Amino acid sequence: MTAGGFVRLFRIIDNGKFTEYKEQVFKTEHNEKMLESWLENNSESIIEDGALLVIGRQVVTTFSSYIDLLALDKAGNTVVVELKRDRTPRDTLAQALEYSSFVANLNYEQLEQIFRRYTQDENGALSEYHKAYFKLGENEGVTFNKDQRIIIIGYDISAQIRETASFLRKKGIRVTCIEFNYFQTESGEKLMSHNMVVGKEPTLEKEIATASLPKTNKKQFLETVDEAGRQIFEKLLKLAEEHKLPIHWGSKGFSINKDIDGTLVQLCFGYPPHSISQQSIYTGFYYIEKKVRNGDNIVKLFRDRFEQTGLFVPSGAGNDLKTLIQEPWSEQKITELQDIMLDLANSITENGLKE
Repeated sequence: MTAGGFVRLFRIIDNGKFTEYKEQVFKTEHNEKMLESWLENNSESIIEDGALLVIGRQVVTTFSSYIDLLALDKAGNTVVVELKRDRTPRDTLAQALEYSSFVANLNYEQLEQIFRRYTQDENGALSEYHKAYFKLGENEGVTFNKDQRIIIIGYDISAQIRETASFLRKKGIRVTCIEFNYFQTESGEKLMSHNMVVGKEPTLEKEIATASLPKTNKKQFLETVDEAGRQIFEKLLKLAEEHKLPIHWGSKGFSINKDIDGTLVQLCFGYPPHSISQQSIYTGFYYIEKKVRNGDNIVKLFRDRFEQTGLFVPSGAGNDLKTLIQEPWSEQKITELQDIMLDLANSITENGLKE
């Protein structure tokens, strides 16, 4: 008997016989961190109405406790994903509500800080990543953290939790409970199932710590790009090295920066083919406007220069531009981009930082 009732799973083998999947008690075979990782890597399977964008893992709250996974849905609502563990029903729900109350007070900048720590990309723009992840149109905007959702996942969702979660939903608190079962055949083949037992979802300045993804490096990055990308990225990175423009590596790509008295101002970002942004270069205009004196004028001037190359188009986020690298560029175009990057760095130096 499984947590959700009598369930037996079989595999039909070549001779027409059944091989049964034996249900395993999950905690005897795996630990919670493995379940977190499975959920983290398969976030599109947690809810029925679409994917979740995970932005943090083991996020530290003001209560010195940890949120298992913090995510965003397509509408920009925050989603607390909590594993039930062996707590009592009362403790499970109280913990989830406590986390939700903490998350409800986070502004966009704090959510972006969590996201950057998680991805190890201090220059990542959460709004841009969210737009790309959910394939939103250029005119589709979202309001981040307007509402909060709670998802409780466990091997056995008790009747008390189900009843209380259903009551909270009727009061407007969006709680979902998912029960999972784990099976394994004698040959070692594994299978996981999950059942939404409460709530089919509708479509729709404190420093915060979170576990992070490992950073990439130049060698690993260049191994992931295609021939057209390697031609461009190698020369762009070499330019940065020769002119002492700091390169910051994140979990997927990199940023090239201008160092002004210890403050890094982002000039551009490079991404590989397997990233949400695809094989591309994005401008860093958002950060120039935010950090540099006369930043608005600098952006206006250099936005025109980038567009005049015929390579860059609006990214959909503010004044920033992007170019998808889908075919080789001429040497003239690469040189033109290098010249613009150096002129942009010099202009930032001349104007200095905002006071």
